[in-house]
Amino acid sequence: MSSSAQDKAKTPETFSDFEVKDAAKNSAGFPALTSVVSQVSKYMNPADAFKIALKLNQKGGFDCPGCAWPDPDDERSILGEYCENGMKAMAEEMQNKTIGEAFFSRYSIEDLANWSDFEIGKSGRLAEPMYLAKGAAHYTPVSWERAFEIVASHLNSLDSPDEAVFYTSGRTTNEAAFLYQLFVREFGTANLPDCSNMCHEASGKALSQTLGIGKGSVTLDDLYKAEVVIVVGQNPGTNHPRMLSALEKCKKNGGKIVSINPLAEAGLVRFTNPQNPLKMITGGTKLTDIHVPITINGDVAFFKALLLKLLEREELRGDGFDKNFIKTYTHGIEAFITDLKRYDFEECLQRSGVSIDVFNAVFDLILKHNKIIVCWAMGLTQHENAVDNIRELVNLLLLKGSIGKEGAGTCPVRGHSNVQGDRTVGIWESAPQSFLDKIEAKYGFKPTTKHGYSVIEAIRAMYNKKAKVFFGLGGNFISAVPDTNYSAQALANCYLTVHVSTKLNRSHLVTGKEALILPCLGRAEKDYQKTGVQVQSVENSMGIVSSTRGILEPCSNKLLSEVAVVCGIAHKTLGKSSKINWLQYREDYNLVRNDIEEVVDGFSHYNKRLKEPSGFYLPNGARERQFNTATSKAQFSINQLPTWELKDQELIMMTIRSHDQFNTTIYGLNDRYRGVYNERRIVFMNKDDIKLRGLRAKQVINLKSHYKGVIRQANHFKVVPYDIPKGCCATYFPETNVLVPLDSFAHTAKTPASKSVIVTVHAI
Repeated sequence: MSSSAQDKAKTPETFSDFEVKDAAKNSAGFPALTSVVSQVSKYMNPADAFKIALKLNQKGGFDCPGCAWPDPDDERSILGEYCENGMKAMAEEMQNKTIGEAFFSRYSIEDLANWSDFEIGKSGRLAEPMYLAKGAAHYTPVSWERAFEIVASHLNSLDSPDEAVFYTSGRTTNEAAFLYQLFVREFGTANLPDCSNMCHEASGKALSQTLGIGKGSVTLDDLYKAEVVIVVGQNPGTNHPRMLSALEKCKKNGGKIVSINPLAEAGLVRFTNPQNPLKMITGGTKLTDIHVPITINGDVAFFKALLLKLLEREELRGDGFDKNFIKTYTHGIEAFITDLKRYDFEECLQRSGVSIDVFNAVFDLILKHNKIIVCWAMGLTQHENAVDNIRELVNLLLLKGSIGKEGAGTCPVRGHSNVQGDRTVGIWESAPQSFLDKIEAKYGFKPTTKHGYSVIEAIRAMYNKKAKVFFGLGGNFISAVPDTNYSAQALANCYLTVHVSTKLNRSHLVTGKEALILPCLGRAEKDYQKTGVQVQSVENSMGIVSSTRGILEPCSNKLLSEVAVVCGIAHKTLGKSSKINWLQYREDYNLVRNDIEEVVDGFSHYNKRLKEPSGFYLPNGARERQFNTATSKAQFSINQLPTWELKDQELIMMTIRSHDQFNTTIYGLNDRYRGVYNERRIVFMNKDDIKLRGLRAKQVINLKSHYKGVIRQANHFKVVPYDIPKGCCATYFPETNVLVPLDSFAHTAKTPASKSVIVTVHAI
């Protein structure tokens, strides 16, 4: 009997012989080097690994396909301008074995679905296009021409262009992303969901409302010069390891670091810089000055408590606010203060779960300094009140005048290498009219003004059979999205699912009635076209656009670049009716950038400036205290305390990554920093919560989530005692994405609330 789409979407419910040790108190250092050597020697060709180490994130080299942390503007380390997980990403993407016809002939979809995500990802690089025919059990090879025909036939047979969904991963370059959205808009829809919808959409909404730009306002140099850096809802030691070098420089310059997180993550405790031999010998740098062990989703309460104390100080002594900044650059202070006075300090502090001593230590730092930077990631953005989380921290920065000056500002740390750039060049289901007008003026067709589907809306449309074709440009959609069972059925309802990928992932196993896997070049591989080896570009977390150019020979002669894939499908689908010569872009990416220059603000002299070794900064009004809001000023906002309450036996769960993981990619089975080895099906719990429920360490349990009367279940996890606030627990994704309700998401942003899931624990 064939398994269902839901079964194929789940990770196997089996255990390894796992080991638990004490959580680490130091990060990077020799263990990181050892881990890199182990990964590289096992999965890569040694000569390729050496070439990559010399060129990864270097000027004139290629950009890491991992996180979006910026490279230094000036000198870059000759010992390697990359981190442990960056090299793991390369070992994953540049594997020394390939898979194609023989592999898929041997293993059916059913077989592969029983593999772990780790085993699937390590099966090898995709070497040729593969097609799953209706009713077939195995993928079989297909030519590129035939693959394009299959896609075009399905798209052109739809009753409406809105019956197609075009998803984008954050690894896609500016050039490919621009052409992709251009094709989708000429095809006639705006269904352009992307990974931003699942991570920093709430940041973009909150920052646009308050500061007039949906991006952060700081540079790396600002981080070096900050007096206080608040890292909230973020684990840089695992997710953005090179950020630790910037924090180390901040500390060296006298800055203080506050970490606000339910877990005391090793990367923010102490950092041993592998690029500094002396630090390797002496044991590194203590980073965090104050750790705030906040309860999950206690952030608004904590920031509101800080705001109340600043208001009290201002009213008593007149030194709590930067009054000149507020008067000159902000709007809405009166309404904000009126609303703030409705709240009680003690209640806010109690809801945050933070002790008064820890609170006072943080408040003292904020009171005494105004060069303050707040950094955050998905610990803030994946809640129903995510937009409020970010607007409240902006309120704090506005009161202190900590926006638009050296050493101060907002720093949302993006999770994937070009997720910010994709949005900049048009991957957006609700693009502004000014952008659509430029598309029409340049190309002569009128894009639809109807908003397209975000990720959650796209899943609903597929589930309800209103969308019939899913096209994914990169990513591992089924493992990234919430509500795994519902989402798997949504994909299974499609007539055709297509994935452009470098390697196999679980999304290739949860298919529509027909499916295609289209293999593309990796970031490190040379992109040969008629005009020579092509250069592409990306935008990092701080708005710097830089070049990326592969250095290795492609692992197969049957790979295409993402640009070539998009152009081929657009040409085949739109045919002579298109107003665009798609094939010319495939031959020369300079032509793509010429068009981006005309259509997207901030890209003047694009090709020329891209040759600058460090790249170039895009305009950023908040950085210059030029706020593109309705009032032309920074906007104070009014935010509510979240109202969730735990019933007896309930816990609030957040999904997290292990240290051997980037997004949905599993590099290995160890979470070295948290002391978990050779296992992923675990739940971190406070020892008192374990005792209260009559459980014991390593006991096997099931998890159930409870939302609006619907119960979702994830089976076979083992209990791990951990230093996490009472009433809270943490699990790895994608294993527990099945517990995250599709209809629990951030207001106005629709980011899934994967960091605040109400669960109960059930012994087996």
